[in-house]
Amino acid sequence: MASLKFIHFLSIIILLTITAGSGCAMASLPAVKGAYWPSWSETFPPSAIDTSLFTHIYYAFLMPNNVTFKFEIPDSTAALLLNFATTLHHKNPPVKTLISIGGGGADPPMFARMASEAKSRQVFVNSAIEVARKFGFDGLDLDWEFPKDPKEMQDLGHLFKDWRDAIQKEAKSTKKAPLLLTAAVYFSVEFLWDEIYRKFPVEPMKNNLDWINVMCYDYRGSWDTTATGAQALLYDPKSNISTSYGLASWIRAGMPQHKVVMGLPLYGKTWKLKDPNVNGIGAPAVGVGPGDDGVLIFSEVVKFNKKNRATVVYDAETVSTYSYAGSTWIGYDDTMSTTTKIGFAKAHGLRGYFFWAISFDDEWEISTQASRAWTI
Repeated sequence: MASLKFIHFLSIIILLTITAGSGCAMASLPAVKGAYWPSWSETFPPSAIDTSLFTHIYYAFLMPNNVTFKFEIPDSTAALLLNFATTLHHKNPPVKTLISIGGGGADPPMFARMASEAKSRQVFVNSAIEVARKFGFDGLDLDWEFPKDPKEMQDLGHLFKDWRDAIQKEAKSTKKAPLLLTAAVYFSVEFLWDEIYRKFPVEPMKNNLDWINVMCYDYRGSWDTTATGAQALLYDPKSNISTSYGLASWIRAGMPQHKVVMGLPLYGKTWKLKDPNVNGIGAPAVGVGPGDDGVLIFSEVVKFNKKNRATVVYDAETVSTYSYAGSTWIGYDDTMSTTTKIGFAKAHGLRGYFFWAISFDDEWEISTQASRAWTI
């Protein structure tokens, strides 16, 4: 298995080398050390963020009106937006701020309706730009999870083209720096495992986005309680549902490495073991473990491990970490797996990394290690 894994790794290196293109010219681009900030957090205000560890922070999330496609900002949200951008711009060091639109719990059909016609795209885009400027943000991020068919993927490409044109036009007329434009995307450029095959529109994405935030997590979870799983593994010897495969698929499809940012989870997925004595990755399970729908944020994982004297295992073959105590099994990333992933991203010329979500860390443990690993 080790030799097969080496061949797989070597093939990725060759692939990325071939597609490097203008890699030397892009070497001077600043790295992205990003993270999403959940706006519903009541115990983690923007003032608590250690900006020395990040370059870009995303306000998560904002949604337009599902009929007009305009952003209607109530006073409470306006106060949050203004405080977020102002606080992070005045921190030492300051960071760039972006408004992320959508999110995993958003309304995919709304995005589909909006993107389907030029007029509604224009309304949405102009309103988004207006909100970003009004509250002092540096950019906008789209998190549409996910276009459901080839037509919606095509419309997504039209949306990014219209959005970039509007950003350039606005910057020219106001003589301000153009807003950043990014998108959170599926771990793979293609949806190979769904009933409806579709592929992201790479050409308009690479031409109109500053970068993509690839969500390299949620490979396993509560939808399958029959076996434990590494939910964000770098390599999977048994399938192509892995971070290495997903990132390579984007680059193979033509997305430049300097426009690819790797996602890292600050949370784990939990299972209830069928037999506590059988406790590796893929061990038989009978349900989810502790946490909301089998999810524990990293700080909760640390507390669980300490309280229950859990056995912690770093799995080098998959580059993931898991712990178990009694019948509880947790798959997550720790400093070791995160460091290895950062090394992988740097070796393959990626632009940087981001976390979901910034408030889930434990005393900045993983965020600190990630920042150091990228700088080395």
